[in-house]
Amino acid sequence: MLDGDVVRTHLSKGLGFSKEDRDVNIRRIGWVCEVLSRNGVVAIGAAISPYREIRDEIRGKIERFVEVYVECPIPVLAERDVKGLYQKALNGELKNFTGVSDPYEPPLNPEVTCYTDERETPEQSAAQVLAKLEELGYVPVAQAA
Repeated sequence: MLDGDVVRTHLSKGLGFSKEDRDVNIRRIGWVCEVLSRNGVVAIGAAISPYREIRDEIRGKIERFVEVYVECPIPVLAERDVKGLYQKALNGELKNFTGVSDPYEPPLNPEVTCYTDERETPEQSAAQVLAKLEELGYVPVAQAA
C-alpha cells in the first residue's frame, strides 16, 4: 500500500501542493503501482488525487485499475482530522487545500464508492471493495467458514 503521506515523505519530498506538484505526486504513485501490478503484486495507492485528468491518465496505464471513491463531507473530515489541517484551511490559514480552497473533482464512474460518513462502517466499506475485486476476478472469492 502506498500511503499518500508516506510517499510525500520519501518519494515526493520537496513537492508542494500546487496543481503541478500534486500531479507529479500522483504520477509517481501511479508509476510505482503500475510497476508492481505489472509484476503480479496487488498495489493500493491510498492518496488524495483531486484531479480527474491525472486519475484517468493512471487508469490508462494500469490494466487492472480499480478506482475507489471515498466520499465524505468536509465537516466530517474536519472532525476526524487529527492534524487539524481542515480547520486551518476552513479558517483561511492554509492555501491550496483540497476540497476547501482547492478543487476536488469527484470521479465520474468509480468502480466502488464508499460513503464513510455515517452511512457505512469501515468494515462495510472494506467488504464492498473486496466484493468488487472478487467480482472482477482480481482476487479469489472468499469461502464462507
